[in-house]
Amino acid sequence: MADLLAYLGLFATAFGAATIMPMQSEAVLVGLLLSEKFPIFWLLVVASLGNVLGALGNWLLGRGIERFREKGWFPVGPTALDRAQLWYRRFGKWSLLASWLPIVGDPITVVAGLLREPLPTFLLLVSVAKVGRYLVLAAVTTGLA
Repeated sequence: MADLLAYLGLFATAFGAATIMPMQSEAVLVGLLLSEKFPIFWLLVVASLGNVLGALGNWLLGRGIERFREKGWFPVGPTALDRAQLWYRRFGKWSLLASWLPIVGDPITVVAGLLREPLPTFLLLVSVAKVGRYLVLAAVTTGLA
């Protein structure tokens, strides 16, 4: 039961870290890796799946965000939204490879949804970025790097 809870905690943390909520999943993954109680492969699968699905939530949010542009309560003003769209149009889908970065990565995935980046392209590029980050983190943590 404790193993299941550890995996669920890792998934939830990785999912939350990929959304616009300020969370970090790296410390949880490193802690589980250092415990040496869990197979590295499954930790990477669970963390990556949670992180990619969290980014998918951002993409879905972006798909419907335009209708709130002019609402006074909406936390992102029209000017900031226009600026984000121009930035994404300038760098295109390849900017999704930076989706693993703190602070800027999550908004990139929201804007990708806003600008209707096709889902297969989105999932491929975000998966490469997020799985790659966890692979590097695991390699450094376990001394394989």
